[in-house]
Amino acid sequence: MPIAARPLDVAADLLALLRDTTTEPRPDEQLEALTLAVAADLPVLLWGEPGIGKTAALTQLAEELDLPLTTVIASVHEPSDFSGLPVIGDDPAVQGVPMAPPDWAVRLVRAGRGLLFLDELSTAPPAVQAALLRLVLERRIGALTLPPGVRIVAAANPRSSAADGWELSAPLANRFVHLQWVCDPEVVARGLGGVWPRAVLPTLDPDRLTGAVAFARRAVCGILAARPALAHQLPNSEARRGGPWPSPRSWEMALRLTAFATASGVRREVLSMLVRGVVGDGPGLELLASLDRLDLPDPETLLADPASAVLPERGDLRQAVLDGVVDAVRRRPGRSRWDAAWAVLVLALDTGAPDLVVVPAATLAALRRDDWELPASIERLAGAVSLTRRADRAGARVGR
Repeated sequence: MPIAARPLDVAADLLALLRDTTTEPRPDEQLEALTLAVAADLPVLLWGEPGIGKTAALTQLAEELDLPLTTVIASVHEPSDFSGLPVIGDDPAVQGVPMAPPDWAVRLVRAGRGLLFLDELSTAPPAVQAALLRLVLERRIGALTLPPGVRIVAAANPRSSAADGWELSAPLANRFVHLQWVCDPEVVARGLGGVWPRAVLPTLDPDRLTGAVAFARRAVCGILAARPALAHQLPNSEARRGGPWPSPRSWEMALRLTAFATASGVRREVLSMLVRGVVGDGPGLELLASLDRLDLPDPETLLADPASAVLPERGDLRQAVLDGVVDAVRRRPGRSRWDAAWAVLVLALDTGAPDLVVVPAATLAALRRDDWELPASIERLAGAVSLTRRADRAGARVGR
């Protein structure tokens, strides 16, 4: 006679079926930002409400990257668990008192690789947060140093929804890439159906590494040279100090993230999440604007060969390019350069909104010397400018 299955065995079978899920490649900005920061070997802090899926995302990330996951609940540990426990040796006067690391740190060092998940960081008291400083920045735990193959990710709830929550200390907050983890109903619905988005490390192009580093250095150094006050700005309020803010350390992190994003070709939205997550919203947006300007074509290149010019699609960037071309002619006027600028404006008229050409065309016309003949293409531009101005006047009358 077959032995009847025990009730809990049947329950275990059902639980196994419920856990049987798969993954698929699907665009997910916050997951892409997380994987790029992990690839760049920067500590990441996921901020989100309880139950939103931070722990599940880290578990899935560890599985996809084939990294052993070590979870440490920061709030239930003592400071000595991270700084090391003093162990008395045979002769302390000669050998000193070594600081013994916890068992989980020893396992990570033996494995040589892994994902260290520091959970519930916002419920850790200030003394524990202070002990975490060396772990997060220097990767030191007692007498051990975590190997390069170990990545560090933390998670925290906002103080308003954390159990006995604390504000994050400024020194600890400034060591993390802060990512806001939000709930995407579409991801949740498809995931509960058995298919979650796949966490994949960004693919770095070996041929772009040198150029990516040079581009990132030029962008970050350029904005700090133009805005030296952004080099270090400690926020006034305690709450804001617990988030991202600019410092030499966080700008170095922004530089690294920009280089990795450039070498991998990730979307600008992903890079925006990352740089704002290290230097804050204001400085981060200024850095992104600086990156956009660095991506613009050189006005001198456009004037040298207007027939091969490729203009940006985005309106504000196209306007900046056209203004730059006209300004280049103003700074070094010449008949051939003046004619080439008109050719660039005609290209802009043919490939984009005509209103973007109005101001550059008027400025370029004012640069004409008496002995310069008008190019034939100016008739097309004159018609577009006239039509745009009439439309503006008509709109103004309707507005009254």
